[in-house]
Amino acid sequence: MKKIYLFLTLTAMAAFSGCKKNEYAEGTLSPVIAVVDLKDLYKGSDLTLNAANLSGAKQIGGVVISDPRGANTQAGVIVVQNLRRNALRGIAIEMGAAAADYKVGDSLSIEVTGATLTRVNGSMRLRGVAAAAVKKIAELKVLNMRTVQSRVLIADPDAYENTLVTISKAVTEPEPQPGDTFSGDKTINDGFGKVTVHTEATAGFAGEAFPASANFTGIPVIAASAVQLWPRTINDVFELPLIKPSAVIIAGYLTDPNGADGNYEYIQLMATQDIDFAVTNYAVVTCNNAGTNPAPANGWAVGATRSYKINLVAGKVTKGQFFYVGGNKNIWGAGSTDISAAPWISSTQYANVAGADFGTATSNLLANSGNVAGIAVFRGIVVNATTVPLDVIMYGGNGTVYAPGPPEIGYRITNTDYYSTINPATRLTQGFYGGGTNTSKLTLPATGAFTQLGGVYDAVTGQWVAGRTVTSIPLTRTSPLSTIETGTGFTTLQN
Repeated sequence: MKKIYLFLTLTAMAAFSGCKKNEYAEGTLSPVIAVVDLKDLYKGSDLTLNAANLSGAKQIGGVVISDPRGANTQAGVIVVQNLRRNALRGIAIEMGAAAADYKVGDSLSIEVTGATLTRVNGSMRLRGVAAAAVKKIAELKVLNMRTVQSRVLIADPDAYENTLVTISKAVTEPEPQPGDTFSGDKTINDGFGKVTVHTEATAGFAGEAFPASANFTGIPVIAASAVQLWPRTINDVFELPLIKPSAVIIAGYLTDPNGADGNYEYIQLMATQDIDFAVTNYAVVTCNNAGTNPAPANGWAVGATRSYKINLVAGKVTKGQFFYVGGNKNIWGAGSTDISAAPWISSTQYANVAGADFGTATSNLLANSGNVAGIAVFRGIVVNATTVPLDVIMYGGNGTVYAPGPPEIGYRITNTDYYSTINPATRLTQGFYGGGTNTSKLTLPATGAFTQLGGVYDAVTGQWVAGRTVTSIPLTRTSPLSTIETGTGFTTLQN
């Protein structure tokens, strides 16, 4: 019986402590409530804040991210964000003329008792905060800034509104014409969705030319259920050179054929223009980083058991056509459907012969488990530590594949739907997978399935207007070629 009483007591204590959302010190309620918890109090109608609904708290803390110098902000409003309980959240605060007194990086303590939590045109804010209720604690604080894909921002605007974010590698739609300026609303597309960039006509940079491609930083504002990005100054927009289109893009791959991997794995590629490989050579390199290895000093040319190179030096394909590189021409291992009718630019017995220039014979061209692996396409057949690929994808687990140096070493990347050679936060060069923000990787393939990388690629601009996403297509020994080429979700070309 004593054991039962002890269990019930411990359970009650755990339940009570689990309900405490605010910060406590030795049983005393914290006077500070996190912005994430403050926003959770809003249930669809105006709420006047008091000690009861604040659970004893009376103030919030935050760092100012709005910038009155650019004049691209909601009139009389400051925007602060704070990071508490591993949640970065922000809120707009109506301050009237006093809003101009606060600068980017000011750390504030704000008394919120008696203020009203409300929404204005869909965007949450605090109303009724007196100037005397705001105390400056420090200046020039470092700002937390998140890089976010547009689809994530659109799917969960409440988590990002009134915080500082960057949408990277976005292009303007339609392409700006001479005389087009920031003023008003412009649509940008980062390959994962479309977001409106809003600039007030009175903003200091409203008359500046709008870029065709850039990393766009700003404050997301919900406007009539849609989300807009408001740059604070012209410095929030970092113009990028337009991406050079690639003639070959990676569209899918088979990593786990029926029976055994040796000589039956393959990569599906797509031509974005007509190609005669005898005239213009290309190369495909795969990397496999099983076990414990150092970062590769020679990058994709590391060779041995870690990378394998296949040269594409003969054959022709036409724009928009799928073609294949790999082992035997079967859809799912030995004895399965013969797909030799498809364009095979290289059918290499990789389990029996060494790679072109580097790579030992291997029964595992494409990893199907374990550490991170990858595929890269190169123009020409010379691949070394300095060669930059045309297209690249990485997938799988972790493993040591990057070292910051100096000098930096690892697998080089290029500008794709998942990687960027410019860090959107620091605006510094980042040329390797694992360096800076280049940490995205696709999931490991499903057992016995073809990995479809469905996206939409603009053959003129080189932009992924819809980024590649993974879909596993189950295969059988009798699956026809159409299983991995036709239907919904396959890579397609625009223009």
